[in-house]
Amino acid sequence: MSRRVVVLDYGSGNLRSAERALARVGADVTVTADLTAAAEADGLVVPGVGAYAACMAGIEALGAGPVIADRVAAGRPVLGICVGMQVLFEHGDEHGVVTKGLGLLPGGVTRLPAPRLPHMGWNTVQAPAGSVLFAGLPADARFYFVHSYGVTAPSALAAAGATVTTAHHGADFVAGVERGALSAAQFHPEKSADTGAALLRNWLGTLE
Repeated sequence: MSRRVVVLDYGSGNLRSAERALARVGADVTVTADLTAAAEADGLVVPGVGAYAACMAGIEALGAGPVIADRVAAGRPVLGICVGMQVLFEHGDEHGVVTKGLGLLPGGVTRLPAPRLPHMGWNTVQAPAGSVLFAGLPADARFYFVHSYGVTAPSALAAAGATVTTAHHGADFVAGVERGALSAAQFHPEKSADTGAALLRNWLGTLE
């Protein structure tokens, strides 16, 4: 029985590639701005590309923040991707402008301290034992990243009870996080070929 997954359409891009990738691993996928559908789906995907402030403005205009928060509080799976992961944190600081996030995870998003930005291309990650998202994936598995900002305090997030996967570009940053019903990836699993498909399949396995 396929799981019903909603990819939330709040005006951010990259919706169709996420839809296709989820469908390929067996999900029954709908791309929609319908908040009732988002609340009732087996799994909700929050995508995001571009600026943190623009993504938060789209989420707020749709009124989607409470739906995302209610799902997490009720133990209903949510997967954030790229900026869709970043907005789950308390705030984002881009070009000196701080934008309030959804506050579902502790910490903030800042510019990566790297000599070359954006961090674009394939990179390995360091997943801890016990990770569900990365279960069965080899240690040298590579994922596709496109970003200049990230969460660079992985130890603080781990101290808050999250399972934290890291990558390195200038500094260690959060590449993936799992806490209760909430999962997220800084990279694009939908653009990460077989390794991304395996991760999405692992996430689908958590849906009830």
